[in-house]
Amino acid sequence: MNTAELVVFIIYLVFMIGIGVYFFLRSKGANEKDYFLGGRQMGAWVSALSAGASDMSAWVLMGLPASIYAAGMGQSWIAIGLAIGYALSWIFEAPRLRKFSIEANDSITIPQYLTNRFLSKSKALQIICAVIFVFAYTIYAASSIKACGTLFNTVIGMDATLAMYIAAAIIIGYTFLGGFSAVCWTDFFQGLLMLAALLIAPIFALSLVKGGSTATAEFPANYWSFAENWKDIASGLGWGLGYFGMPHIIIRFMSVKSDKELRKSSVIGITWTVIILVMSVMAGAVGRMFMGEIADSSTVFIQMTRRIFPPIISGVLLSAILAASMSTADSQLLASASAFASDVYKPVFRKNASDKEMLWAGRLVVMAIAIIALLIAANPGSGTIMGLVSNAWGVFGAAFGPVILLSLFWRRLTFSGAAAGIVVGAAVDILWLAFLGSTGLYEIIPGFFCGLITSVLVSMASPEPGKDVEALFDRAVNSKK
Repeated sequence: MNTAELVVFIIYLVFMIGIGVYFFLRSKGANEKDYFLGGRQMGAWVSALSAGASDMSAWVLMGLPASIYAAGMGQSWIAIGLAIGYALSWIFEAPRLRKFSIEANDSITIPQYLTNRFLSKSKALQIICAVIFVFAYTIYAASSIKACGTLFNTVIGMDATLAMYIAAAIIIGYTFLGGFSAVCWTDFFQGLLMLAALLIAPIFALSLVKGGSTATAEFPANYWSFAENWKDIASGLGWGLGYFGMPHIIIRFMSVKSDKELRKSSVIGITWTVIILVMSVMAGAVGRMFMGEIADSSTVFIQMTRRIFPPIISGVLLSAILAASMSTADSQLLASASAFASDVYKPVFRKNASDKEMLWAGRLVVMAIAIIALLIAANPGSGTIMGLVSNAWGVFGAAFGPVILLSLFWRRLTFSGAAAGIVVGAAVDILWLAFLGSTGLYEIIPGFFCGLITSVLVSMASPEPGKDVEALFDRAVNSKK
């Protein structure tokens, strides 16, 4: 165990809790909108880095470098797909979603927006969405908690399960206390730390390789080839589809305070993400050059950093893995809690719930989902970090991506079409994974397009939206807010 690295980790974790306490103390008189959406007062830098950090979980420092390290540059199609999808979501989806969510009765969650977009009094869509949220986010959060266990076990020798419990307690702490504002501000600092770590470690390692300070590693045949089979290319690019329906990311679009800030956010966010993805790929390839064969490819970034830097610096850089894990887990917990509290608890069980009651309902759901995610992460048979992320990412992208895009760009979409598209998209994704996963095609692709086709066909077979729904669409398109 390295004491210096442990001290750095402890300081970092105390800082994260401090942010939660700060926003908790400022939350006197806060309402549901403040806790779940920061009162729509997020600035450009915080929104951009928060969106990016909530997206780039530990897989960007452990999962993707491990794939590149083990299988070669053909795996970089994942990074290419993500970069394209992220840029398109900021450019085309973000401006409209912000305006539409305001016009749709100032909606503060994705399920609420989808219901209000059709001026529907039915809560069926909100409940369907909330159920998918809780299911997928529990799996997604488990991957982040699992990464924290791997980090502490590798770096300081702590029992992985104990480390998971500690990490989960801290994530619950600042999310429970500070809500959306605390999550965004912690994500902001974590995004800066992730960027620094991925810029510094691979570049230093590459300079040492070029300087002849380490033996040249042997590479498998075709390691540097991008020309993989079409399924690998399609599956890699398919990851980009997930951005259009990833609630904990696109909720940031709704929180920005103005169109001007949103445009600034898009430039910052896209630039940050492209750099992160390029350097993540580089970390895997350079790690192989620098270290040769290692037993556990998921620790390539950890081992490379510890070999190069003294303990204090390596502790700071390895805190980026904590940052990546926590910045995603906190956003997932808050998004699922907001969906359950606002879209199930209040409309179904407690229609007259006060703001204070809603705040505490959300906090309790945060705790419940985190505990279930912790139990999944601690199970040795739960799968790899990248595998858990892949499964959750596919469900969200297939279920919500097509419907949200249609709701923003197609006036003819109906409530029935949206509900059917969400159900079919999620079902096809899960069934493809269960029964056709051996085909090698990422399940988000058939799930996304089946959801899209279903939404269009059911909408065309349904009566046209009412004049008031069409008027809402036109107001949102022409809004200057």
